[in-house]
Amino acid sequence: MKKFFLGFCFLILGFLSFAQFKADKIKWTSDGNSMYEKDENSITKMNLKTGQQTVLVPADVLKVNGKKISIADFEVSNNDQLVLIFTNTARVWRYNTRGDYWYYHIPTKRLQQIGKDRPAQSVLYAKISPDGELAAYVSENNIYVEELASGKSKAITSTNNTKKLINGTFDWVYEEEFGCRDGFRWSADSKSIAYWQVDANQIKDYYMLNTTDDNYSKVIPVEYPKVGEQPSPVKIGVVNIKTGETKWMDIPGDPANNYLPRMEWSGADELIVQQLNRKQNESKLYFCNTTTGEAKQFYSETDKAWIDIKSRWNDDDPRGWEFMEKGKSFLWVSEKDGWRHIYKVTRDGKETLLTIGNYDIGTISAVDEAKNELYFIASPDNPIQRYLYKVKMDGKSKAVRVTPAGYDGTNSYECSPTGSFAVHSFTSRSVAPATQFLNLATHKPVAGEELLKTMKPVKKDNLEYFTITTEDGITMDGWMSKPKNYDPSKKYPVLLYVYSEPAATTVEDDFYAGNNFMFGGDMNAQGYFYVSFNSRGTPTLKGAEWRKSIYKQIGRINIRDQAMGMKKLLADRPYLDASRVAVWGWSGGGSTTLHLMFQYPDLFQTGIAVAAVGNQLFYDNIYQERYMGLPQENKDDFIKGSPITYAKNLKGNLLYVHGTGDDNVHYSNAEVLVNELIKHGKLFQFMPYPNRTHSISEGAGTFQHLSKLYTAYLKEKCPPGAR
Repeated sequence: MKKFFLGFCFLILGFLSFAQFKADKIKWTSDGNSMYEKDENSITKMNLKTGQQTVLVPADVLKVNGKKISIADFEVSNNDQLVLIFTNTARVWRYNTRGDYWYYHIPTKRLQQIGKDRPAQSVLYAKISPDGELAAYVSENNIYVEELASGKSKAITSTNNTKKLINGTFDWVYEEEFGCRDGFRWSADSKSIAYWQVDANQIKDYYMLNTTDDNYSKVIPVEYPKVGEQPSPVKIGVVNIKTGETKWMDIPGDPANNYLPRMEWSGADELIVQQLNRKQNESKLYFCNTTTGEAKQFYSETDKAWIDIKSRWNDDDPRGWEFMEKGKSFLWVSEKDGWRHIYKVTRDGKETLLTIGNYDIGTISAVDEAKNELYFIASPDNPIQRYLYKVKMDGKSKAVRVTPAGYDGTNSYECSPTGSFAVHSFTSRSVAPATQFLNLATHKPVAGEELLKTMKPVKKDNLEYFTITTEDGITMDGWMSKPKNYDPSKKYPVLLYVYSEPAATTVEDDFYAGNNFMFGGDMNAQGYFYVSFNSRGTPTLKGAEWRKSIYKQIGRINIRDQAMGMKKLLADRPYLDASRVAVWGWSGGGSTTLHLMFQYPDLFQTGIAVAAVGNQLFYDNIYQERYMGLPQENKDDFIKGSPITYAKNLKGNLLYVHGTGDDNVHYSNAEVLVNELIKHGKLFQFMPYPNRTHSISEGAGTFQHLSKLYTAYLKEKCPPGAR
């Protein structure tokens, strides 16, 4: 479901189209009949039609001076001649995208390192050219090209001796908020490379402080544009491999007030580029002539709130363009009619709605041009479930469900390039995650029994899914995990799990719903009710109005929905103890926790907030301006939407947790909020984790300590069990 299938030859010639930052993707052969796998540090090819497995790279050849080269990720050329291996990886912000690369030539059994002259663990996004003669990669903010035969390399871009001119990859905020990481694309003829250049030189640094690794503290600068600050100027160029000269695309508009989140080759001498304005409520598409640099706009749309890009409906991955009809048209996703729908757009900007009806699509799964069929994920009748559908691409037909009856829950599909086979993954509230290889046309397993016959549902009498309608007339989906054999004549504590912002939902039909990964032990056995709601603004499949109602209202309508949901729940369920109501969340959920403790202090007595944004004016510009506008125009909305504004109202028990090395939600959020609580004489518990990032996962024993702290605090301040 995560790959897209291009119908014209010059793009499918590309050797390595995907960057190494998510190694869980299925690696299909170009004909869609086989897949490549890593098997105990060897690389094999499995033919799904015959079941035959072929070893392409034996494990014993992946050794240098007796030392094993461990495969973190790999790519295989379309002709099964060349293999690129990613190893010795290191994290860049969220993913392990930096490391070392080795190239293996199968016919000659030749193994050599790519970028061997570069510092160890400094190479990103290596790709072999379509003709198989060159490799390109990013190292220390420049793009390098290397001859595979000789091993000679050269830089084809320049940083102009500045630390923050970034070629071929992106700065922190483009990666975090647009999913942009891999920032260059080979041309089909292997003679040029199209790439992004990010000029972060004017972006101010946020300074993190490492105080534990030496006697003297070390400053860790991160270029980080806060909300209200201009974006890093970004431009797109095409560099000639032979001459090293770059032709910049002449895209209209001020680069410091626009974004360029998507770009791909769309012809032999042409790029297609998406541009968003700074508020992200206007999108324009351009065809760019790579010889002259001329950019021609051919499509645009606007929205009263914001426009999502591909990464928001493609697992945080904006790469690729879904071309069809040999490049004459492509698929496009828009919410312009109030629902997230798929359109076919021609080169002259004419569009045809393909997914007709009042429902949202989740993701695009596959395109079968031979049958003129489009596969996609949707759930028209239940927004917390997912199913595979298909529809004829004629703009007239109704979608037909492909997922058979019986798979009630959450289904996902990763389809082969021809749409012949798929990996079907399924989970539900009562079925643990499981997968099967399918013939997509018949939805029958390639081998063995059908998953429906083999999966063993787990009886969960203590887990309830429900909808709840608040006094404001808002109906939310929710789940509740209950103590086993509870006595409805008694009173029990209840813990609310929250996120409630546009980046994620907390209520989906999956096996782990109702589980609290932070609690040490069994919450239900100890006598807690555990509950969660999908409030307005969460990206559930309930239409654009639901999702975008939170525009300029973060910290207000989502908070009210959560509070009113709990108020209604307490009224409807007399066995819930109104004197023992707790709430917890992480990141945006941490912010929501603070809001609920401060704005509804008589409803929530205990809160645990982890890595929370305390002041919206402290967060990054892309996220915050997308959902809240520009503070220069509506600063009052940011103030009213920030927990710090209401900190003076705290009455209950608050545990506040933050990593001092958090590059995402900066530690300053914690310190200003702590100051505000001190100012108003509020007592609370505060736990900083030295040098830990947003995940608070680094260092021996960190998670265990956090879980122990969380559990002890909850049990002390919101005691478990019946009363």
